[in-house]
Amino acid sequence: MSVIDAVLLISTVAFAISLVAAPRFGRRAAPFALPLLIIASLALWALEGYWHWWPLYLLIAVMFAFVMTDAAGTRRRVAFRVGIGVLTAVAIAPWALPPQPELPEPTGPYAVGSEIFRWVDEQRPEPMTAADDRRNVVVQAWYPTEVESGRQWVYLDGRGRLPARVAGIPGFLLSDLLVETHATADVPISAAKDRWPVVLFSPGYGAPRAFYTGLIADLASRGFVVLAVDHPYESAVTELADGTIATTVENISADDPDGTEYMTERLETRTADLRFVLDQLARPDQLGVLADRVDLGNLTAAGHSLGGATALSALSMDHRLTAAANIDGTLYGALPERSLTRPVLLIESDRAETGHSQRYLDGNRSLLERLLAPGFRYEISKADHYSFTDVPQFLAAPVRFLVTHLVGGSRGAADTQRLTNDILTPFLLGRHSEIANHPGVAGGPVPR
Repeated sequence: MSVIDAVLLISTVAFAISLVAAPRFGRRAAPFALPLLIIASLALWALEGYWHWWPLYLLIAVMFAFVMTDAAGTRRRVAFRVGIGVLTAVAIAPWALPPQPELPEPTGPYAVGSEIFRWVDEQRPEPMTAADDRRNVVVQAWYPTEVESGRQWVYLDGRGRLPARVAGIPGFLLSDLLVETHATADVPISAAKDRWPVVLFSPGYGAPRAFYTGLIADLASRGFVVLAVDHPYESAVTELADGTIATTVENISADDPDGTEYMTERLETRTADLRFVLDQLARPDQLGVLADRVDLGNLTAAGHSLGGATALSALSMDHRLTAAANIDGTLYGALPERSLTRPVLLIESDRAETGHSQRYLDGNRSLLERLLAPGFRYEISKADHYSFTDVPQFLAAPVRFLVTHLVGGSRGAADTQRLTNDILTPFLLGRHSEIANHPGVAGGPVPR
């Protein structure tokens, strides 16, 4: 979209909104606005031949007819306004959502391979269903490789069977996504090392693992095996081992109005999920291409939002984890009162832009104050809570620009994810002195 395209689109939409929402103002502005819009659209057609702007041209024509008819005082005003509203939506739609989200390319020295594991924990019942189901844990591994096969995994589980909404996004908009994940399937893990450090990654509440592909693929390219965990019946969409498509099930009781008990229960289930994944790492027969290639002495956990709390909870309960990183996560249950004995990292979005809750602020402060091991806190300026995810990439650039400057996150997802991994990489490897300072990132070691 060129500058002239953007100006014409914004001006036309603004005038259309004024006609519908404030018709008196719109009619007064019409003698000036309409001629300019007509001249600009004719010039655009003559110079660039943009036939795909036909909804915009039709919108201008309908607004012209509306102004002329409205001046005559006919009773067709409602129909015209509905037509203007529909045409405005049609004109905006191609620029509101891009045909395919474009994720940032990984910055590490390795290509990235991927494989999905759909495991069943026979020892645990599924807490979110009435049937006698066993708990499923779905894991997508992202790992360093030197080979590219050309075959990618589908971005989201459940293609062709998506629910009506996926984490707030209409399912039909995601049904045919062919996102370039920058990772290929059926490739061997890199031979540069005998065994690779492992990071368990837990997504935010309700978010599928796919929404963190940009962050995770980049981390894998830097030399980690990243195991992204879907938590079924909490994630927006997950394909289970038997092919069932599990979607979010919420059963918040009436005596739990703020959902605190519910979120605490979800945290406990997620923690058990991560511990089950750790169990599988000791079973080469379950690991496919990763068999005998993971470093069981270098196991860490990280996550975003509730996933960040999950990483800390797993660290507090399982000695196999050597460190954990919480990215913008609110803590629940007794977690803030625990004294963790292994390193902890807190990465935050801009507090001024995100507006973290008091529970978030108090819980993380309490946990960091009780640490019996090295702790670190960093705040990334101009990043909001969703900047760590792929979600901003589902908006076209003009809309993304407008949204981020209105509600925050103007740093952008790509830069936020890169900075996050710049901090995560040395921390997860235990090389704390190598965590570098970056422009726009404030923080450092937590005093002990």
